[in-house]
Amino acid sequence: MNSEYKDQFSDSYSDRLRYAEPMAKHTSWRTGGVADIWFRPADRDELIGFLKDLDAKTPVHMVGLGSNLLVRDGGIRGIVIAVQNALADIQMLDDGRVSAEAGIACTVLARFCVRRALGPAEFFAGIPGTVGGALAMNAGAFGGETWDQVESVEVVDRAGSVHARQPDEYHIAYRQVDGPAVDEWFLGAVFRFTENYATNMDKVKTLVHERREKQPLGLPSCGSVFRNPPDDFAARLIEETGLKGHSIGGATVSTKHANFIINEGTASAADIEALISHIQKEVAAKHDVFLRPEVHIIGESGSGAKTS
Repeated sequence: MNSEYKDQFSDSYSDRLRYAEPMAKHTSWRTGGVADIWFRPADRDELIGFLKDLDAKTPVHMVGLGSNLLVRDGGIRGIVIAVQNALADIQMLDDGRVSAEAGIACTVLARFCVRRALGPAEFFAGIPGTVGGALAMNAGAFGGETWDQVESVEVVDRAGSVHARQPDEYHIAYRQVDGPAVDEWFLGAVFRFTENYATNMDKVKTLVHERREKQPLGLPSCGSVFRNPPDDFAARLIEETGLKGHSIGGATVSTKHANFIINEGTASAADIEALISHIQKEVAAKHDVFLRPEVHIIGESGSGAKTS
C-alpha cells in the first residue's frame, strides 16, 4: 500500500514523511495500528500546498495531540497529517479578539488569554487537546464550551482551498459540530472574549489542580470517554453500575474517575473498544441510558480483544 502512495510526493516533503508510522506514538492512549503515511508539514502554506498536490483518491486524516483518538489495531489507510507544530500561530487582535491556529494547545490559549485579562478563557486549560480538536467537537471543561467564544473560523478543504466560515454555518451542540462540507478541516479560529475579565493565572492553576485531583492524569487515557447524558454524568452512571476497576485485556475503567479508561500498558485498541461497548451495554441495562462516546474511533480492525 505504501508504494502506491510514494510516487505522489515531491522530494521537498521527504524529511517530514514517514511510512508505516505507529499511531501508538501519537495518541494519548499509547496504542493502535500504523498509519500508511504520516506527514508533519512545516507550516500552514506547506499544508495547503501538500493538499493541492495530493491525489484526490488518497484518504486524509488530520490529527492534533491525539488526545481524543482511538486508532484501531489494523491501522489507518491513506495519510495522517499532524498539525500541532504546523499551525501554531496565536495573535492578539482588537476588541478582545484572539486569532489561534488549529495546532495550538488549548492550555496555551488559556494562558495567553488570562495573561491579557480576557475571558471567559480559563476553561480551555481543562481541554487536553488542540484548538482544532476543540473546534471539531465543541470541547469544553469547567462549564465552558469552545464554540461559545468563536467569532469565525478558517478551514481548508480536500483540494487545498481555504474558506472563511461563520458559526451559523455549523450545527453546534454538546460535544458535536456538523459543518457545511464533508472534507474540510479547521485551520484556526478568531475567538471573542470580554476584556478586563476578572481572572488570573492562580485561578487557572487551581482549576488544573482540581482536575489532577479528580482525574487519573499521567496515565495513558483519552480523557473523558463518554458524553454526559442530559442532566446527568456518565461517570456517575458507570460507577453506580459497578464498573470502576473493570478490565478487558490491558484496558481498565479508572478507579479514580469512572469516565476514564486507562491503558495499563498492554491494552490493544480492540481491548479499549470492547470495554467501551461493555460499559454501554451494562449502563443501558441498569439505567436505561445509552452512553454516547466522546472519543473519536478510526481505522481498521486488527486482532481481537481479550475477554473480560
